[in-house]
Parts: sequence; C-alpha cells; structure tokens
Amino acid sequence: MASFPEAKFILSAWQPAHFPPDSGAEIAFAGRSNAGKSSALNAITGRRNLARTSKTPGRTQLINFFSLGEHGRLADLPGYGYAKVPEDMRNHWRELLTRYVETRDSLTGLVLVMDARRPLTDYDWIMLEWVREHSLAVHLLITKADKLNRSEQALTLRDVRSRTAGFATAQMFSAVDKTGLDDARRHTLRILARQPEGPSSAGQVIADPVS
Repeated sequence: MASFPEAKFILSAWQPAHFPPDSGAEIAFAGRSNAGKSSALNAITGRRNLARTSKTPGRTQLINFFSLGEHGRLADLPGYGYAKVPEDMRNHWRELLTRYVETRDSLTGLVLVMDARRPLTDYDWIMLEWVREHSLAVHLLITKADKLNRSEQALTLRDVRSRTAGFATAQMFSAVDKTGLDDARRHTLRILARQPEGPSSAGQVIADPVS
C-alpha cells in the first residue's frame, strides 16, 4: 500500500487554543514514551524525518499536527508514563490530552503504540478506557516486533487480541524490518474514513506475523 507522500508538519500545540481548525478527519497516535511512536509515524507516512525520534523518552511535549493531504490530519500526542518528567509537566500533558480528546470533533480514532515486549501497561489501559468512553475507533500497533521471534510475536498478538476483543483491532509492527507496514497504513486510512473493520478481518486483524 502506498505511503503518504503529501504528509507534512502543520504546527505544534501547547494549549487547545493552538489546535488547527476542527474540520475534516483527524487520527491521533499515542503511546508510552520509548514505545517507538515516532519511528512508526515515519514508517507509516513514508517520511523519514517527519516525526522527530529521540533516545530520550518524554521528548514530545506538545501535540504535533501533520497534514496527510486529502486524507486528513494526524496528531502526534505526547508520550506518557515516563517517571522522570516533572510533575507539573505531566499535569499539563494530562490536561492538554483531556481537552484534545473530549473536544475535538474531527478526531475519528486513535492508534495506540505499544512495545511488543511490554504491551498493555497500566497506562495503556487508562488510555484505552478513556477513548472507549468517547466511542473512538482504536487500533493497537504492537511495535518493535523485530525484537521477538516469530513464535513470540504470535503469542503476544494472540494475547493482546484476546484481552481487547470487541473494542480494538491489533497487529504486530516493526519500523526496522517493515513488518505490518501496509496493514498499519490500511488501518490508518480506515479510521480516517470512519469505516468499521470489515467482516473479513473481524477474527484475524489483517497482519499476522505467522501468516
């Protein structure tokens, strides 16, 4: 599946007043700090340096908005769960994310990025319950799949799907070896178009690492 060649940075928002106009369709990417969110965004859009990657968790302190051309917008949310971030910064992020999720009419859904070696942390569950309350589509991107062998990938994917059945889709993904890249793009477009998951993939969410 093609990438998003028209993807480009729009602006960074420190306050809700800085958000771009609330029109069209917008998908948000969220995840624990150091889960590989920036690398996933760059791989999915096909733009190597669209989102800034860093070895320092918690670097993304703003909501960064990107245009996806005719498909809509993408919002890169601050990473959560990093203990060394000052308490006042965590409080600001919490308030910013609350205002974003609860007031953004153009928000069609969320891609939740999780490290394959530590999926569904307490923070991930908090985010999942939060977006479920607002009836948003959720897709789970289990990143760094290259760190696991194929058997471990299959077991991890099966466990995540069983624990989130009925309210989220899930897949394995690696920005390094491009595992699940086409399917990640397909789900991004599906959520932007406000389309439910098709019946053909209801039981097996498109990309299975052992297929």
